[in-house]
Amino acid sequence: MKSIQVNPFIIGAYAGSHYFCDRERETDELIQDLTNGRNVVLIAQRRMGKTGLILHTFHQEKISKHYNVFFIDIFATASIREFVYAFGNAIIDQLKPRGRKFLDRFLQTITSLRPAVKIDALTGEPTLEIGLGSVTSVDTTLDEIFAYLNTADKPCIVAFDEFQQINHYAEKNMEALLRTQIQHCPNARFIFAGSEPSLLLDMFNSANRPFYQSTFTLHLESIPLDKYIEFAQMHFREYGKVLDAGLVEVIYLSFEGITLYLQMLMNEVFLLTEKGGTATSAYFEMALASLIRKQNFIYQSIFADLTERQREILRAIAAENVAANVTSGEFVRRYHLKSPSSVQSALRGLLEKDFITQEQRCISDIRPFLGIWLRGEFFYISYW
Repeated sequence: MKSIQVNPFIIGAYAGSHYFCDRERETDELIQDLTNGRNVVLIAQRRMGKTGLILHTFHQEKISKHYNVFFIDIFATASIREFVYAFGNAIIDQLKPRGRKFLDRFLQTITSLRPAVKIDALTGEPTLEIGLGSVTSVDTTLDEIFAYLNTADKPCIVAFDEFQQINHYAEKNMEALLRTQIQHCPNARFIFAGSEPSLLLDMFNSANRPFYQSTFTLHLESIPLDKYIEFAQMHFREYGKVLDAGLVEVIYLSFEGITLYLQMLMNEVFLLTEKGGTATSAYFEMALASLIRKQNFIYQSIFADLTERQREILRAIAAENVAANVTSGEFVRRYHLKSPSSVQSALRGLLEKDFITQEQRCISDIRPFLGIWLRGEFFYISYW
């Protein structure tokens, strides 16, 4: 039976160490911290690969053989109740592959929850799931989850992704509540990963905050260019293709070494390169135009759903790439915006919808392909 050719530039998932680029120092440092009883704050800008690093670390023998590992993405949560719901469901999902005995042990500990039995649409098998309505007593369920972690058969490592999200909960006691639970849970180590450095640094380095000086910090930078070139060329060679290092450098510099965008462009370049062919610098514009063309309908729909003011300010930010002092009179006049107050209101909406990111006084578009689409670049390129 002929095997299916897999594009080795994986997007948005962890597929094993062969498809994971470098991060050797960061992986070793994370393993060393966790196995020496330290909790870690992992800080990286969005789409730099912090989730991949965590999952890669979890798959290393020093961790996978000796620890129970749990990954909880709390980006979409808006309250303590939703946090507990996500926490409980994540543990259930990650215990399922280990067998019924391990799942039953968790469910016997979490007596305040009554998971519903549902039929998996793909397999037809019964499966357990916690509904948000199952969380009737947040404090009780949280106590039980931590009791399970503290009495598990092996030490546990729990990773909370986008941990800064708890700053946006209506309940303002979340930090103190979690800090107390963690202090009384010696059988578990914790990774607090996030993409808003100022919020996270304030949370863990301010003397008046519950998590003050309770962790070690690991800051994730871009993968070094030479390492990514080596990684990309290796995968091209494995499929009988040739990759010009100059092309990788152009992509790397154009997208500031941000892992997701490197992978997206290299995935497309790999797709466009025939077996026995060579991907040169000319492939950059072809791959970028191809990606944007494929997303054109989605971008049109996204843009149509924004308010007029949001569209105006998003165009202005895209024109600048990184925009400073966007509520200033000078910026408002330069882009013919209505007023500083209307800009401020539009910015709030765009931040909530995850279109832009803000650090200090600088605002940047966190969807660079959408920014290129907005600027109208690459539409002149003939695809074939």
